[in-house]
Amino acid sequence: MSTDLHPLHADRITAWHHEADVVIAGYGIAGVSAAVEAARTGAEVLVLERTGGWGGAASLSGGIIYLGGGTGLQKALGFEDTPENMKTFMLAALGPGADEAKISEYCEGSVEHYDWLVDNGVVFKESFWGEPGWEIPGDDGLMYSGGENAAPFNDIATPAPRGHVPQMADKRTGEKGGGFMLMQPLSQVAESLGVRAEYDVRVQRLIVDEDGKVVGIAAKQYGNEVYVRARRGVVLATGSFAYNKEMISAYAPQLEGRPGAAIEEHDGRAIRMAQALGADLAHMDATEVAFFGDPQLMARGILVNGRGNRYVPEDTYPGRIGQLTLLKNDNQAFLVIDEAAYEDGCAATSSTPFFRFRPKWVAETVEELESDMGLPAGTLQATVEVYNRHAETGTDPVLGKKSEWCVPIGSPIAAIDLRNCTAGFTLGGLRTTVDSEVLHVSGEPIPGLFAAGRCTSGVCAWGYASGTSLGDGSFFGRRAGVSAAKG
Repeated sequence: MSTDLHPLHADRITAWHHEADVVIAGYGIAGVSAAVEAARTGAEVLVLERTGGWGGAASLSGGIIYLGGGTGLQKALGFEDTPENMKTFMLAALGPGADEAKISEYCEGSVEHYDWLVDNGVVFKESFWGEPGWEIPGDDGLMYSGGENAAPFNDIATPAPRGHVPQMADKRTGEKGGGFMLMQPLSQVAESLGVRAEYDVRVQRLIVDEDGKVVGIAAKQYGNEVYVRARRGVVLATGSFAYNKEMISAYAPQLEGRPGAAIEEHDGRAIRMAQALGADLAHMDATEVAFFGDPQLMARGILVNGRGNRYVPEDTYPGRIGQLTLLKNDNQAFLVIDEAAYEDGCAATSSTPFFRFRPKWVAETVEELESDMGLPAGTLQATVEVYNRHAETGTDPVLGKKSEWCVPIGSPIAAIDLRNCTAGFTLGGLRTTVDSEVLHVSGEPIPGLFAAGRCTSGVCAWGYASGTSLGDGSFFGRRAGVSAAKG
């Protein structure tokens, strides 16, 4: 790939290979949503996609879309929610530094966005999955996906499940996930509206006119230089920078050496292209952290760090467990669990049975386990003693684990080694307005340039909830399409 990111001037281009009113880079969730809405305004739309077909990271994902405020699915299943309640949770869970303007718009527009997805052919089954889990193992439509019903958030806002999952039987994580059933109908709608796509196109540089307005994209297709003219606007929707080693090192070094929970096409190119025009960035150090532990097991035990201390309510959103493990506890985690709880957890239904690791240490007493693990003498014993004392009455005053999971730890007792069991993807990117305009470092929008999805900084800052990537990618992708079509 070319390293030259400097914008090209339109007067240097003698022939355009393609032309449209709106040109979109990337055919994942943000790109398809932008395409549909731009086409509905009557604009001619062309999508440039690096791979051989639509889908992006979205179609390989679990398909969770973070929606609330009283969606049709929430109401059908008897859950009450309001935009205000949703906003209270999101500001608490996705910060510090969460973008209040974006979260306000997102929460106020969430019911309408759910209806838009349904109207465009996305199917949600009216059934609720209430077990701990990364994803829904069956084809149910609704789950808790951000720790809404776990401490400390269940005291901050009224818990409501907001993880909406497109219906799909026989899901296979990373192959044919719920995200496929989100992308397929939307791409079909885009095609029916006359949206064109060019595949195997790698975007290289932005093209600007004499006034500095973005009027196109220079790209490579099958090794050849291609110039694409945008009569009204360009939308960048090419995903995160999780697979750009230099950018990870510069902006999010906590992910260095960790597997990227993304796709290799997420190389940050669009961010760099816009930076070359003076685009501003936000929250480039923010990351989601996947954790290779099975939630059905974690909820039944206690997680301790390298000092033998608990640090997170074990029944919360596993992405939050991952963040606190990697970013706050030196990537050190051990799951302490007794034999009965381990067997119960392994018998429960899970979308991630491959994260059910065998214990590394097994002992008759906590003291013996502590010694075998090499923890400082007395630390684990004190932790288990305090936990068990309160668990006898079904309480956890230390971290607030829900009473249903507060069971004293008995014997034999084991520990599963979960050190270095993290992966992640980046959440930071281009700073954009609520209408998906890319902002210059001066604070002014860059004329003709719009962006959405993981190449932007969306509703998440430090925290994350499953579904916020597909949620804000589609929500602000729609706005990018409308804004770009206006020119």
